[in-house]
Amino acid sequence: MQYSKIKVELIHDDQFLHIVLASPPANILDGATMGEIADCLDREGTKDSLKGIIFEGEGKHFCFGASVEEHTKERAGEMIGSFHGLFKKLLATTVPTIALVRGQCLGGGMELALFCNFIIAEPSAKFGQPEIQLGVLPPVAAQLLPGIIGQLRADDMILTGRSIDAQTAHNWGLVHEVADDGKAALDKLLTKHLAPKSAQSLRFANRASRSSWYRELPERLDEMEHLYVKELMESEDANEGINSFLEKRKPEWKNR
Repeated sequence: MQYSKIKVELIHDDQFLHIVLASPPANILDGATMGEIADCLDREGTKDSLKGIIFEGEGKHFCFGASVEEHTKERAGEMIGSFHGLFKKLLATTVPTIALVRGQCLGGGMELALFCNFIIAEPSAKFGQPEIQLGVLPPVAAQLLPGIIGQLRADDMILTGRSIDAQTAHNWGLVHEVADDGKAALDKLLTKHLAPKSAQSLRFANRASRSSWYRELPERLDEMEHLYVKELMESEDANEGINSFLEKRKPEWKNR
């Protein structure tokens, strides 16, 4: 299957599904890209022999995030539904996931990476949840980040919108490894640690290790979708933040 927004390859004797976000330089997660990833997971993610799914960004950056144009009040419901649906599909595969990150890893792109069991980051990587700067919030990160790096650090990233570098992300427990040669580090992880294992057992172990995610995350994402679409996007400031970005001007907050 040929896609226009992603590149897909089965590697290491077809044991690993390699998905590349292929709209450089930003590799934006727009609706079309999410649709192609979802289709790829439906086609390839259920294969019994699969031992891992790898996400990477083409070029210098992993992903700048979801499409701001699709965050407007009129389109937010569809966008959030598709985005959350992607994570539900990843959960349904039960296959371990890996993100190879270089350059900017922001917003929805960071949420995709932090969902993964392993993040391998090159020194150029920068991680951030800048949604608050647009008057909105990162629903997936709000659910996952506190459990990964702790509540205080999650609050720091979500409430300030600031980015952290690869080494800080490693120190905080977000990143599995910082490697000058990310491809070589990825290959070592696959060949030495994952490929020798049973594909079936890896899935059972992943479900056990992330049992709270499998039990709670779909319902929590539904709650976040309601908060985002039915409450946040009914506020003046969320709409002002998105519109000001699209109009390339400073937001004028109403603070109500």
